Amino acid sequence: MKYITIRKLFIVLITAIILPCFVFAEDLATTCKTISETENGCSNLSSAECKATLEKCEAYYEAEAQAIANDMTKTAAEKKTLTAQITNSKKKILGLETQIKQGTIKVKGLNLQIGDTKNSIDKTSGKIIDSQTQIANILRSVYQENKKSIIEILIEGNVSDFFSNLTYLEGLNSKVSNLLESTQNLKSYLEGQKIKMDDEVGQLQKTIALQNLQKKESEQAKKESEQYLKLTEAQYQEQLKEKQEAEKKVATIRAKLFEMVGVSKAPTFGEALEVAKSAASLAGVRPAFLLAVISQESAIGKNVGQCVLVDKATGTGKRIKTGATVIRVMKPTRDVLPFVDITTRLGKDPLNTPISCWIPVYYSGAPSGWGGAMGPAQFIPSTWMLYDKKLKTLLGRSPDPWGIKDSFTASGLYLADLGASAQTASKESNAASRYYGGSSAYSRSVMRRATCIQGFIDNGTMSSDCQGLIF
Repeated sequence: MKYITIRKLFIVLITAIILPCFVFAEDLATTCKTISETENGCSNLSSAECKATLEKCEAYYEAEAQAIANDMTKTAAEKKTLTAQITNSKKKILGLETQIKQGTIKVKGLNLQIGDTKNSIDKTSGKIIDSQTQIANILRSVYQENKKSIIEILIEGNVSDFFSNLTYLEGLNSKVSNLLESTQNLKSYLEGQKIKMDDEVGQLQKTIALQNLQKKESEQAKKESEQYLKLTEAQYQEQLKEKQEAEKKVATIRAKLFEMVGVSKAPTFGEALEVAKSAASLAGVRPAFLLAVISQESAIGKNVGQCVLVDKATGTGKRIKTGATVIRVMKPTRDVLPFVDITTRLGKDPLNTPISCWIPVYYSGAPSGWGGAMGPAQFIPSTWMLYDKKLKTLLGRSPDPWGIKDSFTASGLYLADLGASAQTASKESNAASRYYGGSSAYSRSVMRRATCIQGFIDNGTMSSDCQGLIF
């Protein structure tokens, strides 16, 4: 279809702009397809080359998804237009059907009136004939009377009766003549009315015929629009499927990129943002908020702990750089056993794995609180174990609190459980406070960071104040 050609051109242009060097779309598509469909598609490349190729593939598939989204927007507009056309055709058909019914009823009424008028004309014609017969008979009688001689009149006996009879006949003739004239006028009027009604019936029948033709045309237009709508809907569903496939490939490429983010080195802000987006989508929280918490906890992985555990029984530890003893590095009754289990499963030495130091806090002269938080998200071992099984299901392997993707995902799940899945300022602020044991100051700092990060996501820039806060 035509939109595929336009889409490919769009992808070529976008990838040419985004990527540092121009790569032909066909070659890149083949490379990216291979990488996305195999476990280790760039095994012949160095780590740096593989990472660069993955970034190109990510940009390529993002451009493809965006191009399809643009096509879907156009197709959705076409669907809306066709739906409106179908609705208008239905309304027009309904209106014409109503007009046709009204016209048909009117024709029936006029035909009844024409029948009645014809009957009246027939009756009037009969009356005219009767009147004409009466006049003929009267005239005949007058003629007979006028032919009588004086002798015949005298013989019949009464001259006055003769003249009275003659006068009566002449008067009767006058009345019948008047009746004949009025009857003839009535007939002419009725015939005129019948002609008018016949004309009106003719016009109505022509109108009904035209309306039937318009109705057929509207029904045809509606049928064509419905057929186009079906084709457009099929195209939309195909585009939706292609978009989902492109997004799935983006996710696959990102997952491979995430796996390349090492645990011995903190990720760049860009890498951390991509990981946060992925983890946030799994957990149902806002990426900017999740990354803000990680930023607050460990400066986005730069500080994952300055102490190590020395004595499992007492929870005493020491500082990594100076070797100075630090009390309360890990709570023995709550966290030491889970910590040993976690590190052992990951092949780490529990007595040589960085964890957070104890922050000296005293109440009434007695020390309070413990250290022992692990990795970029700074999870206490016992809390981490609450999400261990769920993380294993999501990740398909044993989770690592020091792994970038794993720790981000765990933090997202925990924040979601604390209410951040609502993605409102109040719920996020409350979740941040509870994440750190109820600290409002911690919550305010997280929300400031989240605002800075969200601004970067939306606009691609960050103020100097925000940079100072995040970096």
